Amino acid sequence: MWVGGMMKHLTYLSIAAGVFIFTKLYADAISFNSIEVSGINLVEQLFIISFITQWVAYIPAFILKTEKFYDLTGSLTYIVTILFALYATDSFATLQTGNLIIGTVIMVWAIRLGSFLFLRIAKDGKDNRFNSIKSSFSQFFMTWTIQGMWVFVCSSAAFVAIASSTGVLINSVFMIGLVMFFIWIYS
Repeated sequence: MWVGGMMKHLTYLSIAAGVFIFTKLYADAISFNSIEVSGINLVEQLFIISFITQWVAYIPAFILKTEKFYDLTGSLTYIVTILFALYATDSFATLQTGNLIIGTVIMVWAIRLGSFLFLRIAKDGKDNRFNSIKSSFSQFFMTWTIQGMWVFVCSSAAFVAIASSTGVLINSVFMIGLVMFFIWIYS
């Protein structure tokens, strides 16, 4: 029995390690054109922030055996990484319009999704997806690690654009995407 339980833990931890390594390799592949901030590639910094935010939030979640702020942490990770990218590129100070618009769109989406999911859990009292997961330190850790990958990969196009030396260019593709966002947000 003990050996089977240990194998499950090792499997979940191996999956978490694989997710982290895959995302690191992906970050390396997409960050070749990124600016450096304090001597470190900005996209690589955003990769690190994505995972550290998840792992820090995992600790009290596991101790309290709760999933109640899992989705909020996902949204918070989007917001933290985007704000860091905007700050690191001086987008606020230099009013880099494309960067600020993309950042705002991502934050609006994250707030909308996170609040919807949080209110759903608050109403239901729990998220049934986590019933068996939250009592296993390794399976719960794997889940939080996967969320770090989800945030980084889903935001990666914005990260790459914001972290480039030119920032986000406002062109016809940008405008089409912005119109699609407004159609979605108001539908």
